[in-house]
Amino acid sequence: MQTEGKVFKYRDNVDTDVIIPARYLNTSDPKELAAHCMEDIDREFVKKVSKGDIIVAGYNFGCGSSREHAPLAISTCGVGCVIAKSFARIFFRNAINIGLPILECPEAAEEISAGDTVNINFDTGSITNLTTGKKYKAQPFPPFIQNIIKSGGLLASIKERDESDE
Repeated sequence: MQTEGKVFKYRDNVDTDVIIPARYLNTSDPKELAAHCMEDIDREFVKKVSKGDIIVAGYNFGCGSSREHAPLAISTCGVGCVIAKSFARIFFRNAINIGLPILECPEAAEEISAGDTVNINFDTGSITNLTTGKKYKAQPFPPFIQNIIKSGGLLASIKERDESDE
């Protein structure tokens, strides 16, 4: 599995209230959530993001409230992956649960710039900055987690497994 896209770069400690502001949590509609994704940190994000684009951030991405709405909004916007120096643990788990690919790679998060084009191979954990030619290596997820992500999240992967057992 791979993705390729343009980079949107953010700072350390991007919290879930910035990813999807609490004032929009009166809905669980993914499209409505996506329409407000990142708006408190980057008003133009939803107008500029395209399918496969990549968010690159610093330490502790997704800290704050433990809301599944945050990775859901990011995924529904079309973001193909989030690369960060580190993730808040609850965001990390929520991202996998909804099928949003995420990779921890401090060197890539430090060196990749906004607007760069990046290719990611999830099977190997390789990150290639196509703008600069530099390559990075993140720890790939084990096959069972890759399957969850490929299926579109934990519930979808369970449903697929159950249907194949019939």
